[in-house]
Amino acid sequence: MSEDRHAAGAAPAGGLSPGGGRAGGQAVRAATYAALDLGTNNCRLLIAQPSPHGFRVVDAFSRIVRLGEGVVSTNRLGDDAMRRSVDALRVCAAKISNRQATRTRLVATEACRLAANGSEFVARVEAETGLQLEIVDRETEAHLAAAGCASLADPDAEGLVLFDIGGGSTEIVWLAGRQHRGSVAERVREWTSLPAGVVTLAERHGGRDVTPAIFEAMVAEVTGLLADFAARAGKAASSHRFHLLGTSGTVTTIAGVHLDLPRYDRRLVDGLWMGEREVDAVLERLLAMSFEERAANPCIGQDRADLVIAGCAILEAIRRRFPAPRIRIADRGLREGMLMKMMREDGVWRRKGRR
Repeated sequence: MSEDRHAAGAAPAGGLSPGGGRAGGQAVRAATYAALDLGTNNCRLLIAQPSPHGFRVVDAFSRIVRLGEGVVSTNRLGDDAMRRSVDALRVCAAKISNRQATRTRLVATEACRLAANGSEFVARVEAETGLQLEIVDRETEAHLAAAGCASLADPDAEGLVLFDIGGGSTEIVWLAGRQHRGSVAERVREWTSLPAGVVTLAERHGGRDVTPAIFEAMVAEVTGLLADFAARAGKAASSHRFHLLGTSGTVTTIAGVHLDLPRYDRRLVDGLWMGEREVDAVLERLLAMSFEERAANPCIGQDRADLVIAGCAILEAIRRRFPAPRIRIADRGLREGMLMKMMREDGVWRRKGRR
């Protein structure tokens, strides 16, 4: 899934609310929840406690592990990739234990779905770390990502297209506006999961030295994959105040580069609106950079320098299929969706209301 920007071990102040705002105050109850997303590129963990109108993050972890490295060509998780991932998961297991998490959801996504040895790897993780990973299907992944960031949608928009550019797949959801009553799941009109992410696309086309022709080949591949979904959801773009809502390392990187941040700052990026011309300018700027220049950029870095252009190609394909005058940037998604779902199932906010 989407790349996390919480620093390893950081505990951001405040928290997230179901309505998208910050939530302070004391936790509604002592229960602690943990949500882990092991994707094709990243291993990410959030640990949180309920607060009066949402949750307060008490610990976080993120590490690029590239679990899906080479899966496209070999159909197997590689030994080095599994070792890196298990090492990261040991850190997560220690944090979950130290924070005494009372409820957890730990998911693995596209790399484990695709690999012939995905189930074997899950068994190895349990044996070596004690963590029980759940390999989720694409529909579950799409709905959880939508639940995690849909609160950032323009409340006056009749509809929007929400997307999550991951390492091995890209989830896209046509979501009805907030005026349509019901849960986020009930507002989903159409969804799809494309078998293309920043790792898989960069491995097929090359991510280090990307010419304009290579970039357009990437865009064309994703555009073709989008055709069926666009046929079903194309009318979304004509709805009142339509916009795009993106969650991924790609879009947060674009936001950071747009703001010329000397260091990535989630507080400035999460919820940022960008106009289509602003996005165009950043894409042109990134395409003009060499690999070394991308690696030196504080919002990209060495670990993402060979992947960010592939992510830009996926974004460009979505923009061409669903033209929008603006896009909102979300630095939240799958893990936040899991946390809110667990807390809602436990009725933590209803209990608070009865007190």
